Amino acid sequence: MDDRKDNSPHILNTSSTLLGLCFIVLTSLKVTNRTEATIIDELTAVAILMFMTSSFLSFQSMRSQKTPSVLYEKIADFIFLAGLFFLFVTTVLIIFNIIK
Repeated sequence: MDDRKDNSPHILNTSSTLLGLCFIVLTSLKVTNRTEATIIDELTAVAILMFMTSSFLSFQSMRSQKTPSVLYEKIADFIFLAGLFFLFVTTVLIIFNIIK
C-alpha cells in the first residue's frame, strides 16, 4: 500500500512562489540600503535556501518511482515548514523596522 499523500506538487508550487517572494524581499533590502543594521537579509537568505531545497526535494519525489520518493516528500515538507518559519520571523522583523 502506498502511504504517499502526493503533496509534492503543492510543495513545489508553493515553495517556488515563496522563493520568488524572498528574492524580492532580499533585493528590496539591498536597493534601500537597509541591510547593514538588520538581520533580515540573513534570515531571508536562509529562507531562500530552505525553499530551494524544498523545491528540489519535492521535484525529486515526483520524479522518483521508488520508495525513497516518500522520504523525499517528507523531508521537503519539513524543510518547507522551516522555511515558512524563517519567512514569518523575517516578516515580523520587517514590520518592527517599519514601525519604529
